[in-house]
Amino acid sequence: MRTFLTILAALSAVLSTPAMAWWDLGHRTVGAIAMANVKPGTRAAIRDLLRHQGELDTPKCRMGTIEDAAAWPDCIKSDRGRWAYANSWHYHDQPICAAFDLKANCRDGNCAAAQIERDARLLADRKLAPVLRLEALAFLTHFVGDVHQPLHVGENEDMGGNKVKADYGIAPGRNLHSIWDGLLAERAISSAHPPLVRVYSAEEKARLATGGIEDWERESWQISRDFLYPLAFGGKLPCDVKEPQKIVLSDEAIEQAIPVIDERIERAGLRLAKMLDAALG
Repeated sequence: MRTFLTILAALSAVLSTPAMAWWDLGHRTVGAIAMANVKPGTRAAIRDLLRHQGELDTPKCRMGTIEDAAAWPDCIKSDRGRWAYANSWHYHDQPICAAFDLKANCRDGNCAAAQIERDARLLADRKLAPVLRLEALAFLTHFVGDVHQPLHVGENEDMGGNKVKADYGIAPGRNLHSIWDGLLAERAISSAHPPLVRVYSAEEKARLATGGIEDWERESWQISRDFLYPLAFGGKLPCDVKEPQKIVLSDEAIEQAIPVIDERIERAGLRLAKMLDAALG
């Protein structure tokens, strides 16, 4: 398994790319947590599937490890002619000013929640060709991470914070979405103690690896509604925030956000591990 320091080093390669959910580091960390906490049989099955990466014919987007698989669905976005149809699978918009509804905004299964269910079924189907199950593994690993990023679920009719201009310390000219996806996540992961990538205790798993897809999305929606938007806009009610002035996240706001991000990534990794065990164990 790729070491945590190597994962951190990979961040420098993606800082100049368009915003991706949890960016490269966040997704790789979710995958690494899952790999560290699955059963031995599941880990062996994952490695067997990864041997079929060449059959995907995506030479610019390799998949040699579970961390690579976690980042693969963002990497292939650059090949729009082949993969553009999957763009809407990375999020599930749930307006924070309306009631939470898992079935809303998911026409024909084009949302993260529906694709997680689909990919779990495909991954568990031993009758399918290994390369198809490997593709399902990558999408499943990635989308579980996506729905734990609050702005990929709860949003305020602003494209998940992409329309909200914001500065983050020495990184001006950002938006709220990219800050939570990348800059805040990088700081949270790199400063976590104990490190996020480790073998978790049975008690930790029982506390963090809970619920199903609807629960996970509802959590993200509530974090956006009750914490993320008020934190960004001085405690204002999210429904009162429409195209506000440009914001700057204070050091105090950043410190408040870090433990929230750490827990979302931990939950994503451990919940993914549980799904992988169910499909492959």
